Amino acid sequence: MADTVQFDLVSPERLLASVEATEVKIPGAMGDLTAMPMHAPLITTLRPGVVTVSGSDGTQSYVVTGGFAEINAESISVLAERAIPREEVTQEHYDEMIAEANSRLEKAQDAYKNEPGPVDEAAKLLSDMVAMGDEIGLSTTARAPAP
Repeated sequence: MADTVQFDLVSPERLLASVEATEVKIPGAMGDLTAMPMHAPLITTLRPGVVTVSGSDGTQSYVVTGGFAEINAESISVLAERAIPREEVTQEHYDEMIAEANSRLEKAQDAYKNEPGPVDEAAKLLSDMVAMGDEIGLSTTARAPAP
């Protein structure tokens, strides 16, 4: 049985990581998951959160705003809409992400007055962004809408 799996994290701007990992924690759209060597094949969408990679070089964390992950026995590939190494995320980065999520929600509310699906999705995105900020120790004045 293999001890490691190839992990690659890519955003539109750059390749952020390409390492041998023992485990990768992923914020899946349907819940958090941990992928390890010999994992069953899976493709999942991502919600805003933190991807944590553990390997022989230690643990690295990356903030992602969405995207998808493809997992199989030998490799894990995360294609993120936006990804930033956790140690590089500033309050300014976070405020920008929250502003984008707020903008999406406002546009959805204007465009889909009697169609809850798109509005609900935009509200969940904002809620996930706020929760991610709590997880990484950043705060916002924006609050997720009440259910």
